[in-house]
Amino acid sequence: MVYTGYVELSTRGHADTHDLTSRVERLLDESEVHTGTVTIFTPSSTSAITTIEFESGALDDLRRAMDEVAPPDRDYRHNLRWGDGNGHSHLRAALLGPSLTIPVINGNLTLGTWQQILFIDFDVRSRQRRLVVQIVGETQ
Repeated sequence: MVYTGYVELSTRGHADTHDLTSRVERLLDESEVHTGTVTIFTPSSTSAITTIEFESGALDDLRRAMDEVAPPDRDYRHNLRWGDGNGHSHLRAALLGPSLTIPVINGNLTLGTWQQILFIDFDVRSRQRRLVVQIVGETQ
């Protein structure tokens, strides 16, 4: 069975983060998949999906690490070509990646105790995002 759902988000950009865990769990419940996988995908080149402990210290650490790896004030060739100032956003998104796949066992996501699903919008402006959640597996 294949079930496809969506998560709609209004974001502020500039490393705006959202915990997707409960939304993905609701879609998994709707799908009635008992064993399989869930894939969350952002069709965007300036946002990413990963896992992290969704608490302020870990989120601040992630933002700081991204600032060190791809600072917004560096000269990016993308900015020279397009003039939109989001070259660092593309680089950050590419480093983390646009998707995440999680195994489903007994109808549950196999996340660790302190592991949540994180969406992060690195763009330099507010956006409306529509994430794709595809669930593949067997029902009971």
